Amino acid sequence: MPTHHAIDYIEFTVRDLSEAKRFYSDAFDWVFTDYGPSYAGIQRPGGDGEAGGMEQSDTLRPGGPLVILYSDDLEASVAAVEAAGGTVSTPPFGFPGGRRFHFTDPSGNELAVWAEK
Repeated sequence: MPTHHAIDYIEFTVRDLSEAKRFYSDAFDWVFTDYGPSYAGIQRPGGDGEAGGMEQSDTLRPGGPLVILYSDDLEASVAAVEAAGGTVSTPPFGFPGGRRFHFTDPSGNELAVWAEK
């Protein structure tokens, strides 16, 4: 069960999804769930949910992997980010499994927050 406002998911941008899956599988025995030709979820050890994902793109995300927090109340988290001085860079949007938004902190780091509902 995810924990409110804890780091819950790490998302990598990769140039070649097949090669990235091969590398992490060979190096660390990671197992993946494919969600189409450009995205794969990284299964938690034992197959109980996912710890992260990899998205294929020609442009790598500045700053490296995207850290994704979990929220029990996405709208309250949006409000808390803005009240604390962060900037919502991508408003809440739906995806298979829930909704999420992206924000930048005052230093310019991009993070995301997701919720199941």
